[in-house]
Amino acid sequence: MVEIAPYGTWTSPLSAADVAASGVSAQWLGTAGDEVWWAEARTGEGGRVTLVRSRADGTVEDVLPAPWNVRNRVHEYGGRPWLVMDDVLVFTHWADQRVYRRDLTTGETTALTPEPTTRHGIRYGDLRPGRPGEVWLVRERSTGPRRADIARDLIALPLGGGTARVLAASHHFLTAPQLSPDGARAAWIGWNHPAMPWDGTELCVADVLEDGTFGPHRVLAGAADVAVCQVEWETADSLLALLDPSGWWNLHRVGLDGESTNLAPVEQEIGGALWKLGARWFTQLGGGKHAVLASGKLAILDEATRQVTPVAAAADLTAWSTNGFAVHAGGIAGVAAGPEREGAVLEIDLDTGSLTELASVPAPPSPDYLSTPAERIFETEDGARVPAFVYLPANADFAAPDGERPPLLVYPHGGPTGRDSAVLDFEIAYFTSRGIAVVTVNYGGSTGYGRAYRERLREQWGVVDVADCVAVAEALAAEGTVDGDRLAIRGGSAGGYTSAASLTTTTTYRAGTVMYPILDLYQWTGEGGETHDFESRYLDGLIGPLPETEQRYLDRSPINNAGTLAGPLLFLQGLEDEICPPEQADRFVAGLAGRGIEHAYLRFEGEQHGFRKAETIVAALEAELSFYGQILGFETPGVATLPLSR
Repeated sequence: MVEIAPYGTWTSPLSAADVAASGVSAQWLGTAGDEVWWAEARTGEGGRVTLVRSRADGTVEDVLPAPWNVRNRVHEYGGRPWLVMDDVLVFTHWADQRVYRRDLTTGETTALTPEPTTRHGIRYGDLRPGRPGEVWLVRERSTGPRRADIARDLIALPLGGGTARVLAASHHFLTAPQLSPDGARAAWIGWNHPAMPWDGTELCVADVLEDGTFGPHRVLAGAADVAVCQVEWETADSLLALLDPSGWWNLHRVGLDGESTNLAPVEQEIGGALWKLGARWFTQLGGGKHAVLASGKLAILDEATRQVTPVAAAADLTAWSTNGFAVHAGGIAGVAAGPEREGAVLEIDLDTGSLTELASVPAPPSPDYLSTPAERIFETEDGARVPAFVYLPANADFAAPDGERPPLLVYPHGGPTGRDSAVLDFEIAYFTSRGIAVVTVNYGGSTGYGRAYRERLREQWGVVDVADCVAVAEALAAEGTVDGDRLAIRGGSAGGYTSAASLTTTTTYRAGTVMYPILDLYQWTGEGGETHDFESRYLDGLIGPLPETEQRYLDRSPINNAGTLAGPLLFLQGLEDEICPPEQADRFVAGLAGRGIEHAYLRFEGEQHGFRKAETIVAALEAELSFYGQILGFETPGVATLPLSR
């Protein structure tokens, strides 16, 4: 029998521990011979990332036992961390950031790079096959005391051991070089401050000299306002690259003379923000066909018809991982999710349309307890269209009293150059199955909608994102879908900034949760230099160049506007975060002491940017639920009460 109970008080079969253990946290998928390999994060093992392979007979096994942790800190977000060459596995290990080789026959593992001698040491990432007996990759070195004191170069590591050879250092930021089919040239992508890789990058090619070094590089494509986000050799004389001169990332053929041809001009994003080195959005199928990720969905680009056609068998998979996508046995293997499926390792046979799950996942709760996202388009006061995904409360055992409307959590994504998709997310289901609605908002600045939509946020961060989220929340309240008196906002990283900025510049929300946030813009990227090198000039585009726009940094920093907080805040912070360091939240919370504003601050040892340990995920979710219950006025059965300070 269905029980009548207020929204927010419903009991759910989905616990915080279930959320921590849910899905396959697979990443960096690729192939080795006839096998599919991927890295897999294990929340129950302290967030360790192991390496897994699916053999031709369908058996799945771990390749690397504990304590090996296949991860690296290049750009702090990491780059492709493993590569198989013949019977040798090469990988990066999180604990010391060194590169190791493992003989797949004997299991013998040896280090290929020196032991670190400084706190930040040397990092390596984006492993690629080089000349015979070599792996090519990006090396990142600390050159001073600040987080942004970093230099990078492209190097070759001999698999047999020995000194690394420097190949090139064309730009401040680089992707690893790729060797042409004839071994005569190498290609890579580079860019310099203050550009981010979605602003403007350059496709570089250099001759490989007899001694294995590179000659002077030439720029074949890209510009200050054209971003190359992926490149692959097609033949010895031509490359395939994703460029956006039209305002949309499309697949182009680029000759060694720099001539470029768009293979299928479409107003779709076949490409995205290069947050992690080694991300990919296309792979070659042969015969003039290419598998592509078009606005997050799997499709086939046919050069003959100049069309991009969605793969019918993958119609319900709305979000494919860009760091896990490869051709295998005539089909496509990857990590994908959809409205009724959390991320899983899958393989699609392009001839038959059959879909095979390569990695088993924990069985989800009955669909009766899961909310299916509805895509909506909302409109701001100035007429801008804002896409969002609405997750309404769903629980087969409960219904709300007549006339009651649910509380709403507005959930802006990180980045802010990121994107949300219509997917099943157990973290969201944790709230919706308890009677709390959630909406994820692709505010101006999000990827997936072309350069013009991304540029809506140029010098407008803290304005456009805040206004777009407010427009969505208030529209849902005005139409009676949610309770306008019980609106809250939650977000992590850049989403944490938007959440804090929203609570200090608007009166729309009653409360907010900010996870590993940016709170002091000037100290984050200006004189304080509190963030890492990759994003240390990000705010040039999002806020404006310094020192000319210094006042704008101060005015839009939530830490300077705490006196106008619209409601209580919950802070969740990892203590090893080099991207949004704890100093920011520490200062904000210290400033709230004794001011009568309810707040709580949970700090987590051993966590970086985003939470990876099962115990952290459980503690954070349960604290957040208790926080909303206390502020928005509903009981939270089965969850300990979070102490609030004033």
